[in-house]
Amino acid sequence: MTRSDLVEALAAQLPFLMQRDAEQAVKALQDAIVQALVNGQRIEIRGFGSFSVTHRPARIGRNPRSGAAVEVPAKRTPHFKPGKAMREAVDAPPAA
Repeated sequence: MTRSDLVEALAAQLPFLMQRDAEQAVKALQDAIVQALVNGQRIEIRGFGSFSVTHRPARIGRNPRSGAAVEVPAKRTPHFKPGKAMREAVDAPPAA
């Protein structure tokens, strides 16, 4: 599912919401999540999951072609952990 598919699904589910309003709502949600992660905050949506930022320390890696040691700098990466309800829904057998 792409972002445009998500906008279409939201507009179809809420008939009073116009397509451009649904697009603005999806964009606002994405922007809010990204901004919270940039600020180092954790986002938890009950039944869906949680977003957080993890710190990956600097390490020495290997160039796969030459085998030479390469220094990989430390970085912060986003992490998503699905909630229990989402895990159970995904694991359930598909409805026929």
